Amino acid sequence: MNGGIIFNKIELMKNKINRNVRVKICGNKRVEDALQAISLGADAIGLLVGREHASHDFISTLAAQSIARKLPPFCNIVLATSITDVEEVKGMVNFIGVDTLQLHGDSTPADIIQIKKSLPFLKVIKSLHIIDDTCIETGKKFVSVADAIVLDSFDKATNKIGGTGKIHNWDISRRIVDEYKVPIILAGGLTPENVKEAVRVVRPYGVDVNSGTKGKDGYKDASRIELFIKRAKGENL
Repeated sequence: MNGGIIFNKIELMKNKINRNVRVKICGNKRVEDALQAISLGADAIGLLVGREHASHDFISTLAAQSIARKLPPFCNIVLATSITDVEEVKGMVNFIGVDTLQLHGDSTPADIIQIKKSLPFLKVIKSLHIIDDTCIETGKKFVSVADAIVLDSFDKATNKIGGTGKIHNWDISRRIVDEYKVPIILAGGLTPENVKEAVRVVRPYGVDVNSGTKGKDGYKDASRIELFIKRAKGENL
């Protein structure tokens, strides 16, 4: 009897932890997709702007601004970019009107300090591409300057970073969650089919998805978004 009560309490605690997982739906190319994701429970909306590592999900700064301006209050809007020029990045942040910046290129800790000095309201997330366990030490230099770190995959075959649709070693990601004193966001190949297990193994602050919520037309699929969010947050389905 007592064992059953303890088991139930543990399960309740696990479910509570899952429900607190933040979900970012990235790669939005249309305002209707972003609004749909918000209505389905997304905590953050990601807009991809860049030049390097060409992606079908890149949009122009003008398109990103148009989407951002049509989103409701209390929605976290994230500019994700691999552009590293500090002045260009600051200009994009101001022009589009976002409150969070996600850097996927080779930006340095000094770059982040410079950006945050000019834009003190801005939250900055730095990407760390998980290749092997040497990445654990590599990323530590960003812990004191970034507001969060996103763990993403790297595709050696295409030299593509982010949006690869490939998962990486989640055991390494879990070690980073345990060692870093900063919120960790898990990305890379997440789908409605594997996100529940990813959250169980890694225990991240949040999860970030793009290709896993696409439909065959290359735009967002409402049913996949809904299923992803529910499973990430631990709803029994």
